[in-house]
This record gives sequence, C-alpha cells and structure tokens, in this order.
Amino acid sequence: MRGDFIKIALGLWAVWLVSWHIAALWRSRPTVKAPRREYRLHFAVIVLGFFLIFNGLPRLSGPIWWPVNPMLGWSMIALTAGGFLLAWWARIHLGKLWSGGVERMADHRVVESGPYALVRHPIYTGLIAAVLAMAVLRGTPWALFGVVLFSLGFALKARVEERFLEGQLGGYEQYRARVPMIVPFIRFGR
Repeated sequence: MRGDFIKIALGLWAVWLVSWHIAALWRSRPTVKAPRREYRLHFAVIVLGFFLIFNGLPRLSGPIWWPVNPMLGWSMIALTAGGFLLAWWARIHLGKLWSGGVERMADHRVVESGPYALVRHPIYTGLIAAVLAMAVLRGTPWALFGVVLFSLGFALKARVEERFLEGQLGGYEQYRARVPMIVPFIRFGR
C-alpha cells in the first residue's frame, strides 16, 4: 500500500517538475541579480534534503517508523496536490515577476495580494508541504531529516531574498512586518 501511494506522489512530483520548468520560459528579464554565492549553500542544503526525502541515498534509507493506511496515504496525496496548487497559484499570481533566483525584474513591485497576503513565500510553503507529505509516506528517519534540511534551505534562501528586496523595492519592509514568512498565521520574529 505504501508503494502505491509513493508512486502516485512521484507522479504528481513529475508533473509539477516538468510544468514548472516549462513555465520558466515565461518571465521577464532580470535587471538586478543578487550574487549566486549568497545563496549557493542554501541551494545545496535544499538539494541534499530533497535527495534524502526521495531516497536518493538508498544506503541511508533506515527503518520505516509507521504503516501507511488508506486514510494516511490519501491525506498525504491531498497535501502534495495542495502544496503544488499553492505553489502554482503563487507563481501565476506573480506572472512575469517570478524568478528561480534572487533577482529584480523590470517593473518589479511588492506583491501583497492572493497567496502573498497569507505568506511572503507561498511557493516555498507549497513545496515544503509537498515534501513533508512525501516524507510521511516514506516514513523513514532520513526522509524526515530531509524535510528539515529542505525547509531550512528555503528559509535561509528566503532571508537572502528579503534582504535583497528590502534594498531594491520600496514598501517591502512594511509588507514583511505584516505578513508571516512561510507558515501562515505564525510569526517567528522578523
């Protein structure tokens, strides 16, 4: 049963990944970029977490801590799909302002509506929800540790983005003071 739910989740991940990369063609050209060295380590932490979640290092798979029954399995499939829907909603809402890096686009402005009224980084929120669901389906300590690394990497990258945006966009500091970073309704300080 666990394997069936993991296959469904992997299918959702494959559809999301392909569609996300195709959509990358639809964006503005950046006018200012933060140096990649400022967030290269964060990207490595995200990738390592992703590999642990998806059993990219099979020697570290470890014991399985719980069974996956239909209720848990379908709940995690729903969480995966919900995470992707949130990420897509945020990306569509940004339109041509979206970037995979830390960049300022032409005509960039602070976006405070749609999913950006709930959290400042809804794409990260959606992806973290989707990897959490995958880790729960896998049920291994390494997969859960992968979620921690994945989340930490995105939280650190978000901090780099925020420092950059505060320097580039007027009004970002006020937006940051009003809206939580990644977890809706929960503030962990500024």
